[in-house]
Amino acid sequence: MTSVFDSNGKNIPCTVIEAGPCVVTQVRTEEKDGYAAVQLAYDEKKEKHTSAALQGHFKKANTTPKRKLVEFPNDFKKELRLGDTLTVNDILDPSLIDWVDVTGISKGKGFQGVVKRHGFSGVGGQSHGQHNRLRAPGSLGASSWPSRVFKGKKMAGRMGGESKSSESSGNKNYPREQFSSGKRFCSRCHRFLCNIGGLAVWKFQYIK
Repeated sequence: MTSVFDSNGKNIPCTVIEAGPCVVTQVRTEEKDGYAAVQLAYDEKKEKHTSAALQGHFKKANTTPKRKLVEFPNDFKKELRLGDTLTVNDILDPSLIDWVDVTGISKGKGFQGVVKRHGFSGVGGQSHGQHNRLRAPGSLGASSWPSRVFKGKKMAGRMGGESKSSESSGNKNYPREQFSSGKRFCSRCHRFLCNIGGLAVWKFQYIK
């Protein structure tokens, strides 16, 4: 994360997202494929680490090998052709979009107890003979009936490492000079997207 200052001197926390440039490597049509979609490629990749089939795929688009290939519905305003390059300003229209949703994989925390994983308070005091029970889950609630633990019971287990979505937050009153590409996000050099606030993902990963 980083921060930027608005015209009033307020320090605004934000997360910098590199969102392009993306190259159109395939265009699917209703006549040929049965649906309309566009395949975008991002992030440079060495040719020696690319399979021969993918090398031919990228040569058709007259571009270098890329690491990430993602297909999107063809809802773009302008007609896209093979080899076209898209930037942040081509995808996000500042006059129509106030916020964006960002989805990625959260940080893996490993096996965690109920206090960290679910916010339990623990058993509490140590009086009346309690010993080493401060972070214990307590009773699970099952007795002779149903003699089992219901599925979905909040217990200790693996935490993090799952898909999480974050809606960008911010104030619509931020000046357009500082956030030139939108009211709740800003674009720099047609590549970077500054999402107001933090994201529940680990650094240097692909997000959507």
